[in-house]
Amino acid sequence: MFKLKDIKFKNILDIENLEIHENVVTIVKGESGSGKSTMLKLLNNIISPDSGVVMYNGVDVNDINPITLRRDVIMQSQFPNIFPGNVRENLNIIFTLRGEEGLDDEKLLKALEIVNLKKDLTDDAQNLSGGEKTRLSIARLFLVEPEVFLLDEPGASLDSKTEEILMNNVISEIKKRNKTLIFISHSDNPEMIADEIITMKNGKVLSHEC
Repeated sequence: MFKLKDIKFKNILDIENLEIHENVVTIVKGESGSGKSTMLKLLNNIISPDSGVVMYNGVDVNDINPITLRRDVIMQSQFPNIFPGNVRENLNIIFTLRGEEGLDDEKLLKALEIVNLKKDLTDDAQNLSGGEKTRLSIARLFLVEPEVFLLDEPGASLDSKTEEILMNNVISEIKKRNKTLIFISHSDNPEMIADEIITMKNGKVLSHEC
């Protein structure tokens, strides 16, 4: 699915060769500053390497329309955007921005169920806790149905039990849909549920366990 070859980015990344496979769950691990988030941003061309190439399904990401790529490969940062308005409006925001009709409440509630967020659709999204906002944002990703989910430390603002429930639910749903998940985590727990583990250090890929 993704192939990174001879990647250099500032003094942050130096990746000779890396292949990330389709329809599997891949965790990216490493200490802070090891280049994990930067590497993730390369995959949907939020940033471009100084040298080297990033391929997605055999095509250089620079040759893919950015809007098309980012609908296919969608990323949630560690600090997701939550917009003014209620939970329903936030879940439908992408459709609103596209000028499309929002989804019905049944689909919205199903998305909240996946991320174990027990909130009314009329609740003010700005009043949610940090962890609840993270889960709301992940629920929103499921509604737009990308091929690839990129999650940057989805459990950072959650306690270990909530993170475990969230990731089990997310992974179960992604596998049910036959999609691809690549996520960053400092926790040891996600190793139990990942198919592949990439470990990074000082901008390099230290190991890739398949």
